Amino acid sequence: MNWKTRVTEILGIKYPIVQGGLAHLAYSELASAVSNAGGLGQVTAMSLESPEELREEIRKTKSKTLSPFGVNFAIGQHGRSYEHFLEAALSEGVPAISVTGGNPAPFLSHLKGTGVKKLVLVASRRQAVKAEESGADAVMAVGQEGGGHLGRDDIGFAVLIPKVVDAVSIPVIASGGIGDGRGLMAALSLGAEGIEMGTRFIATKECVHAHDAYKNALVHGSEYDTVVIKRSLGAPGRVLSNTWTEKILGIEKENGGYEELKNYISGEANRRFIYEGQKEDGYAWAGQVMGLIRDIPSSAELIERMILESEEIRRKWAR
Repeated sequence: MNWKTRVTEILGIKYPIVQGGLAHLAYSELASAVSNAGGLGQVTAMSLESPEELREEIRKTKSKTLSPFGVNFAIGQHGRSYEHFLEAALSEGVPAISVTGGNPAPFLSHLKGTGVKKLVLVASRRQAVKAEESGADAVMAVGQEGGGHLGRDDIGFAVLIPKVVDAVSIPVIASGGIGDGRGLMAALSLGAEGIEMGTRFIATKECVHAHDAYKNALVHGSEYDTVVIKRSLGAPGRVLSNTWTEKILGIEKENGGYEELKNYISGEANRRFIYEGQKEDGYAWAGQVMGLIRDIPSSAELIERMILESEEIRRKWAR
């Protein structure tokens, strides 16, 4: 099967598969493994303490792969400026940069004339059009099934992707609810030219920063084991359901504001779960795709399996 799309051409990769930014988790081990397997691995920038740490992580990734990889910037969610981090990434010659959260226009303006490929995560047709107007080379459109921060409109993958494809001329990368070859082929059939996966890459061997309790929760849980928090703050995000998130939803139901919620939705509470495995004393991002996760393979095994599944589907279609 010919896997050449505008996404593979723009990013210089073999397969149109992009690893999500994964705050606090996407570092050199995972990024290099995904890139070595033919996809685009990414390093998370804004989870690091300083631009110097980002430089070091980029260099570590380069030492582990000769293939292209990207750096993800989750702007507007950490309460920190990104300019010095971006300068560090550009000075290290990163070939691709993605931006999630916040208004991407000022961010993209810093990348004009650099030659860096620019990916923007969107959750609506309107956001996709604005991203293209601001200079994005491709948009990653996430359906409401996805993990982490989502759009406010609750539009599912099967409707969102065609709407975005029809609205922009740049390539569309589908995200949300994808974890196997069936999801990849579904995305392509809807007009996307690649996919992004976040939750599925957490349950891999190279996501070494994720605690085993987190990975096992993804493997043994189902599509019913997620909830959306922070709707009341205008920043909805899908997480694993537990007693901690029940407290968050309870506060939101009682119209509690940020001050009442801040200790429950903090980065510290997130890290307690994902790093320390304190499953009832913190929260962890997860998409509904966890209902399709049944093992913890290497990134290479996962991508190879997806490609084989996709090619078998293509043969069935041909028959």
